[in-house]
Amino acid sequence: MRIVLIGPPGAGKGTQARVLAGRLSVPAISSGDLFRAETSRGSALGELIKRHTEAGELVPDELTTTIVTRRLHEPDAGGGFLLDGFPRTVRQAELLAQALEEDKTVLDAVIALDLPDDEIVQRLTGRRMCQACGMAVHTVFSPPRVPGRCDGCAGALVRRADDTEETVLRRLAVYAEQTVPLLRWYADRELLLPVDAKGAVPEVSDRMRAALAAVTR
Repeated sequence: MRIVLIGPPGAGKGTQARVLAGRLSVPAISSGDLFRAETSRGSALGELIKRHTEAGELVPDELTTTIVTRRLHEPDAGGGFLLDGFPRTVRQAELLAQALEEDKTVLDAVIALDLPDDEIVQRLTGRRMCQACGMAVHTVFSPPRVPGRCDGCAGALVRRADDTEETVLRRLAVYAEQTVPLLRWYADRELLLPVDAKGAVPEVSDRMRAALAAVTR
């Protein structure tokens, strides 16, 4: 299957991408991972990516699509793939559709994880990470035994810079501006499968599989 997974920050998209890709035996392809790999190689494309990110700019749609579609031509993606973090805009979706058409293939479905903004804020602002061992906890959902200290190594728990409420609200505003129109674009093409992202990881995974099963019978 060829699937796109879309969702707001904090909806568990990365986790669900890995779970679903494993069940479908297809690669989970993250645009962010591809950017980091390209930059670390020091390639010409990597230098372009670095130039944009260091300037605080979004990587242009055409460049992003070039990198992602090149990955789709690797052997492990021949039988299908799950795209995580791409496309993010209608323009990227148009470019992806053109690339797939040239390869004489199409998307099977677009799963859209849905989560209310207030729950997203609670999820992200409550995350803490141990400075010493990297263990992640949550002040509400998985609180440490000793406030501010890691259960594993007693290291200090800190909040990531991008998990402040101000930053989270800004990321949600960007999502609403850039990606919500993409949901309508895919809905118009009868590819969109909305999935409730509330609850534990297995519960959401089951909803995703049920949504896919309904369109692949």
